[in-house]
Amino acid sequence: MEFVVDAWDPGYGSSTSDAGLSDSSRPVDASCEVPEAEWKVVNPDSGVAEPEAVTFVDGVRRIDARLWLKQSNDNDDNSRTQNEPNQFHELGICASVAAGSVRCTSTEAKIETVLVERGLHTAAKSADSIKLFPELGDIGTYELRQLDRHDEADSSPNELGQDEVIYLSVHNHMSELEHKLAKQLTEPGLVIFDGPLGRRDAPNGAGYIKTQHVQYLSPRLQPVVASLSPGQRTPIFQIGGAWSNWSWYMKLPSNGSQADHPMAGVVRIELPGLGDASCAAERADIITRVLPRFASESYKDSRAPQNLYPIGGLERELRHRLGDGRLIDRALRRSAA
Repeated sequence: MEFVVDAWDPGYGSSTSDAGLSDSSRPVDASCEVPEAEWKVVNPDSGVAEPEAVTFVDGVRRIDARLWLKQSNDNDDNSRTQNEPNQFHELGICASVAAGSVRCTSTEAKIETVLVERGLHTAAKSADSIKLFPELGDIGTYELRQLDRHDEADSSPNELGQDEVIYLSVHNHMSELEHKLAKQLTEPGLVIFDGPLGRRDAPNGAGYIKTQHVQYLSPRLQPVVASLSPGQRTPIFQIGGAWSNWSWYMKLPSNGSQADHPMAGVVRIELPGLGDASCAAERADIITRVLPRFASESYKDSRAPQNLYPIGGLERELRHRLGDGRLIDRALRRSAA
């Protein structure tokens, strides 16, 4: 029996699973840089000018508590009467989110900006923001982020349940905070967002996707990805849809054994769909040359090499800035009482 061991921490799922990849619902043009018949690995141009600074932007979220809220008696047909034994049936989630940036130059890596917000996510009509008692410290307020589960569900291909809609709201809150922080950056150089770009269209920004869940390339082109060596990339391809992106796969140095999985260390990069393919290919060469120096090693990070050192360090600092979960739980219970 021959086998390889995936170095990625199984507690985070899998970095890539061919069996689990779903086909992209967005149109893909793989003939942007070269015709599909000429697809092969690309060695980045060594003559490209690399940026003086690289700024990494990331966010974290934490569910602090699940709440059950009492629905107000508005005398409609769907409301519960006050004689019911249990009127606490509207779900709410208290969540803390944080976003931060770390700027890396040739001499230092420094966390520049950190933003923290807290939100109460619920569809309950009677909900309001929760101000925590100040004697337990300056924890802040869970600002109401009211949502309509029906509107959110209608925008999804599959109807979402109550829990899914609320957790999606928490994720969107974190993404909004990342976007807010990115607008505050001054002279950031190249900006790497941890995760897909979404609707962010900063010309100096790039999305860094370290786990692969969607199949964008045809089966005929996929072997090119598996044949990448560290520091190499695929030709770029264009992903269409409501907003378009330039994209490519690249491989980071895995520092593992010779028996690594072929997809070990493979990440996908996104650029805003601006300019033409030649400009996107030039930026692809720059980013493919820059990112390997930040690749983590397995003895320091359980998600090596994809969890880049600046991102891993920023995540730890952001989780610290969220505050002590036990203290927050105590403050919420005091407020409820």
